[in-house]
Amino acid sequence: MTIAVFLGSLLAAMALGVPIAFSLLLCGAALMWHMNMFDAQILAQNVINGADSFPLLAVPFFMLAGEVMNTGGLSRRIVDFAMALVGHIRGGLGYVTIIAACLLSALSGSAVADAAALTALLLPMMVKAGHDKARSGGLIAACGVIGPIIPPSIGFVIFGVAANVSISKLFLAGIFPGLVLGAGLWFTWWWVTRREQLETPPRRSAGEVWSAMRKAGWALMLPVIILVGLRMGVFTPTEAAVVAAVYALFVAGVIYRELSIKQLYEVFLAAAKTTAVIMFLVAAAMVSAWLITVAQLPAQVVSLLEPLLGSPTLLLMAIMVLVMIVGTAMDMTPTILILTPVLMPLVKAAGIDPVYFGVLFIINNSIGLVTPPVGTVLNVVAGVGRMKMDDVTRGVLPFMAVQFAVMFLMVLFPQIVMWPARLLYG
Repeated sequence: MTIAVFLGSLLAAMALGVPIAFSLLLCGAALMWHMNMFDAQILAQNVINGADSFPLLAVPFFMLAGEVMNTGGLSRRIVDFAMALVGHIRGGLGYVTIIAACLLSALSGSAVADAAALTALLLPMMVKAGHDKARSGGLIAACGVIGPIIPPSIGFVIFGVAANVSISKLFLAGIFPGLVLGAGLWFTWWWVTRREQLETPPRRSAGEVWSAMRKAGWALMLPVIILVGLRMGVFTPTEAAVVAAVYALFVAGVIYRELSIKQLYEVFLAAAKTTAVIMFLVAAAMVSAWLITVAQLPAQVVSLLEPLLGSPTLLLMAIMVLVMIVGTAMDMTPTILILTPVLMPLVKAAGIDPVYFGVLFIINNSIGLVTPPVGTVLNVVAGVGRMKMDDVTRGVLPFMAVQFAVMFLMVLFPQIVMWPARLLYG
């Protein structure tokens, strides 16, 4: 009955169009009422405690770093560098998009920010070159999925806090899977464009490639600084976010000189707005998370799925299918916050490595960002690229299918995730 009250109140509120954060608060209040323990003071206390977390300070700073990179010219220089490397290959603009997405993912950690930047910079060029606009928009949307996987990652920060798992280990474990997803997109783009007969720009000379790399060098140094700092224990993920924001401000304002004092207000405001949305979601979800624990919902779920505990692979398959279904209707952050406290006891009971599960869980939630009908990244690409949502959805389908296939391959062969991860964090 408790599960029915939890899901029923949450889904009913969402069906009525109530914003997800307020839906979570209503769901928490309904659970408290059902358990005869309604107390507005406890409700308020859990909301405050939900946002009172040192690791979550990484969110505003990574958001700020992403905004600075897009406004201050770092993103554009990375795209120019990718163009110099592979722009001359048939379908080269698609490969440029994939390389740029992987590099931008190592800077901002936000799928929405990366997708918006890539759409504004590359979609007009791809259409002008003769590529199908829907297919091009679909590729850009699918590339945005890599953003929350290759570190730094806001998704990993939120999951790490909710699941009490090392954020540094999650960051390092996400590198190789993110690159594998990029390789899957590379192959898919080659497959869908293999029959196109389009003119390609001439190959850049070695001097031009070197010039593009030199111009992008300051931007490319940021992921190196973050990853080396995390691996060597120089700073925590939260401190890494501060380093990323300060470094991006310095490079954009002093080195590239494309970020003026007047622009700082808009940049800080945009980062603050996005941070406010995420942090309010986290705070509201803490109410539900606390009540989920009090109501012993995880134990009920464990008992329901007890037959699968003896087979971690089958259990993971079932969980991934569940998350896929939820991802069609719910955004990434609330999905993480709602499902993590329910699923983690199940994962631990089955003996599954929490870091490995975290990587798969975030990959699945990231793909959910391009899964219709909600698909936050699809909406961003459609809005920035002035396209119909249906066209972007049609274009993303082959890329989304390959990403899900890669994810399930990682379920079947955990070594794809864990072997490189253990090399990195020992």
